[in-house]
Amino acid sequence: MNATNLTLALVVGVLTAGGVQLLLQREMLRVVLGFVLLGHAANVVLLVSGGPAGEAPEAGGPVAESADPLVQAMVLTAIVITFAVTALLLALTYRHDVLLGTDDSTTPIQGAEPGHDAGEGA
Repeated sequence: MNATNLTLALVVGVLTAGGVQLLLQREMLRVVLGFVLLGHAANVVLLVSGGPAGEAPEAGGPVAESADPLVQAMVLTAIVITFAVTALLLALTYRHDVLLGTDDSTTPIQGAEPGHDAGEGA
């Protein structure tokens, strides 16, 4: 393992630890930020798994020395998926805050308790 891979492994570890720590918090915005950190950690893992960087793949160039475009495509796909899920989580967080007036994810929603009849209040 060379110094670059060791550094990237440490970055993945820090991002994962921070992401898990934030996911375990009560506030919805921290949960969203934890998910974003885990997404970045997954992207770095994908980049490291692709091996050492090579030359840009060009038409007519030597294939053996060029970088693998599959890893880059997978990272771009992961970035798009992470962005879409982050947007969904932010929308849910905003709706939760509007309905309940708090960012705490443990606040119960009125009418969602077990045994509560939905038509009772109408």
